[in-house]
Amino acid sequence: MNYQVDSKGFYGEFGGAYIPEMLHSNIENLQKNYLEITTLPSFKSEFDQLLRDYVGRPSPLYFAPRLSKKYGAKMYLKREDLNHTGSHKINNTIGQILLARHIGKTRIIAETGAGQHGVATATVCALMDLECIIYMGAIDIKRQAPNVARMKMLGAKVIPALSGSQTLKDATNEAIRDWINNPEDTHYIIGSVVGPHPYPDMVARFQSVISEEMRLQLKEQTGNENPDYIIACVGGGSNAAGIMYHYLDEPSVNLILVEAGGKGIDSGHSAATSVLGSMGIIHGSKTLLMQTDDGQIIEPYSLSAGLDYPGIGPMHAHLIKSGRAQVYNATDTQALNAAYLLSRIEGIIPALETAHGLAVLEQIKFKADDVVTINLSGRGDKDLETYIDRKDSLE
Repeated sequence: MNYQVDSKGFYGEFGGAYIPEMLHSNIENLQKNYLEITTLPSFKSEFDQLLRDYVGRPSPLYFAPRLSKKYGAKMYLKREDLNHTGSHKINNTIGQILLARHIGKTRIIAETGAGQHGVATATVCALMDLECIIYMGAIDIKRQAPNVARMKMLGAKVIPALSGSQTLKDATNEAIRDWINNPEDTHYIIGSVVGPHPYPDMVARFQSVISEEMRLQLKEQTGNENPDYIIACVGGGSNAAGIMYHYLDEPSVNLILVEAGGKGIDSGHSAATSVLGSMGIIHGSKTLLMQTDDGQIIEPYSLSAGLDYPGIGPMHAHLIKSGRAQVYNATDTQALNAAYLLSRIEGIIPALETAHGLAVLEQIKFKADDVVTINLSGRGDKDLETYIDRKDSLE
């Protein structure tokens, strides 16, 4: 079984590029040139230098002693929360801003849910002196106010998406409309492994620095570069793609994806796409998505803005359907409990998205010698208001 993208942009039966005519030139240009450009020695040298000196990579792989004791296994946290801007998102935006500059684009647009991708995009646009437009759901603007302030401080224009559920899906819709209207000078920095080919593969490659580093760090700390488990939350799935990339063809490594269960799978308020979804096309890609019998999108729900999306990346859809990855879900309450637990026993406040991955530790029976790696994909500063407001409702 092949878990990498094929020449037509498919992971098994998922992927491809289903796009309006106005975007064909942009997408075809990316498809033909992104691999060649990103493997140029000059591109790779600048990318690596910025990751090291600007982002602060490599991010540490932290052995969490108290978490390990609680769950009876060797728990390691890949500390993407320590990157500049506070999450893994900066890895991809550094790569894409260099690519955009290389192909002569002068205007950058992006979508964002939790705001971390928006902050990372605004950051690299400031660095490269490029115009930056960020689309964000009106509801997400309210619940992620600290990140909105950071984007504006960095010089970005934040435009609210007022349609639909006013969350990530709708922000993506608005960004695509903008791109259709401004195809000549605009590059769309998609933040996750979603969208038309080559975006899922391109974003996964930029994020693969996570698993590339982790192999060396595990070898140094444990004597073996392969863990027994890799756990990551998944909405679109860029953090999961990054930490799993170099292990896709290692069958001894168990891949665990954790979706947002919201208020419960059967509550009508969930974003557990793999359980509630079916094959369809969303934002230019064939994948699993939550939809009615006649193909209308079912509005997702999650307390976590970054996981509040009705689809899943085509790579992850293929990993799930092929059986390569196992998928779990965590409710809002389970994620909140996991966030408080990590804060109190390891002194690390995780992002609410990340907390969904931590919540699954309650659902898996580990052996004492299991090496478990968890992508701590973002820090929790942006979610403090939610944590404080919901503290009294926790189990």
